[in-house]
Amino acid sequence: MHWSQLKSWLTASLPTLGGAGLLLAALIDSSFVPLPLVTDLLLINLSSLHPLRMPYYVAIAAVGSVIGNLCVYYPARKAGEAYYRATHTHPPGRIERLVQKYPIACVFLPALAPFPVPIKPFLIAQGVFQVPLVTFLVGTLAGRACRFFAEAFLGVRYGPAAQRLLFAQKWRALMILALLVLLFFAIRRLFILQHKPSAQSD
Repeated sequence: MHWSQLKSWLTASLPTLGGAGLLLAALIDSSFVPLPLVTDLLLINLSSLHPLRMPYYVAIAAVGSVIGNLCVYYPARKAGEAYYRATHTHPPGRIERLVQKYPIACVFLPALAPFPVPIKPFLIAQGVFQVPLVTFLVGTLAGRACRFFAEAFLGVRYGPAAQRLLFAQKWRALMILALLVLLFFAIRRLFILQHKPSAQSD
């Protein structure tokens, strides 16, 4: 079976498995076999059909996604150990400084990001630059849970029409995410500036 055939088979088969398919879709898509929107659309569909089970669907999608992300994070972390042995005498690059200074934001915000933002490059950076495992797990679980809850809520609220809404609003969602990132750094900068005078007076 070719790679494209495998993806097509998974895309067609997983939605027929209900909650188990949702768990597997989230796990597989978050690892090394991208299945764009399969998890999101299945989550919306299941939540619209069974509104009372919406929290359950959000939870299993988030857990499956975290497990799949670990499949990317761990190899990158192992590679990162070799990277640090080779470059420990060099000054850190911009991405490395960013990950070290804001580890939770660098995990939470990519996990929250909607389609079509690719999360794999962020996962690799988190592993290579040695984001602590607990920070990775908590940030990824929180970000994925927030994203999936929003999608499931749309499914409960609008039914099948939420799937069309997901496609129509993806760029607006990206703009909102970008504004949240800017707001985070603005608040962080303001916090630092406010504490500088007191630190200098001490």
